[in-house]
Amino acid sequence: MASGEKKRHRQSQDRNARNHSEKSRVKTLMKKVATAVESGDSAAVESSLRTAISALHKAGQKRIIPHHAAARHVGQLSKLVHR
Repeated sequence: MASGEKKRHRQSQDRNARNHSEKSRVKTLMKKVATAVESGDSAAVESSLRTAISALHKAGQKRIIPHHAAARHVGQLSKLVHR
């Protein structure tokens, strides 16, 4: 590999790890909202929903996930909470 290729490969691995961890974090936050809804604690639901929506919007904005998918997940979570 030429030095340029090595750097590009290293950058791609770094980006992959960062994106993977951010996707995992978003999924965990979405699960926390569902768990809070099941428990019935309204304060926990509101705070977890707020953090999950924020994380989804940021991930969509940074193209970690498609922004339409982020919007869809926000809608699904909001629907779940406000039933």
